[in-house]
Amino acid sequence: MAGGTTLGAGAGAGAGTGTGTGTGTGTDSDSGSAPATSSPATGSGASTTPASDRSWTAATTVSADWAATTAATTGIPVRALIGYAGAALALQSEQPSCGLGWNTLAALGAVESGHGTHAGSAIGSDGATTPAIIGPALDGGEYDAISDSDGGAFDGDTTHDRAVGPLQFIPQTWQRWGADGNGDGRADPQQIDDAALAAARYLCHSGSVTDAAGWRAAVFSYNHVESYVDLVAATANEYMARAASGAASNG
Repeated sequence: MAGGTTLGAGAGAGAGTGTGTGTGTGTDSDSGSAPATSSPATGSGASTTPASDRSWTAATTVSADWAATTAATTGIPVRALIGYAGAALALQSEQPSCGLGWNTLAALGAVESGHGTHAGSAIGSDGATTPAIIGPALDGGEYDAISDSDGGAFDGDTTHDRAVGPLQFIPQTWQRWGADGNGDGRADPQQIDDAALAAARYLCHSGSVTDAAGWRAAVFSYNHVESYVDLVAATANEYMARAASGAASNG
């Protein structure tokens, strides 16, 4: 689709609605290890406790210097990167055994919506995606048929569900996994901190993603297409390589 994104995938929770445009890349995740990662740097005195502590937000937890450097070396928009990194830090506290890396979330964001840039949208400084990203109707045509589950509250469609936001959640999945990653008391799939935290929890709910089997199973649950998993793995590995190169250059 437009910009090479895979729109309409989302955390399908068994629906299998992804478009899966990857071609199979033979990445590290095929040969015994999950994509490598590193922990994002935190700001001075920052907490990594989300949700119930309203003083916690991804934007204030992630080191601004780390975000700026990593965004420059990877090409990930800095506000999107803060959302991914904040969610990864939150999961280090909530589920330390999961081992989810910021670069896996970034790879999902790249494949799903070009980091919130699909069809001219953009993620603002407040983390909100404008205009809202809403995928095609899941009406049994190009994608699986999923009847409306939210009365159009998230996707504006009272007949069929549509995947929404920069990480393309299906409304019925968002209603289960929706999260408040920016501490405003709302779970908004169009807000990158919320969407990234929800995606992180979704990916980690079955256990560790530190080996190939666990990582691939988690990403496959997000979109039930093997070539999609390969594409996400390749993208995650590329982001980690670029980030490591940038860190070495600035070291």
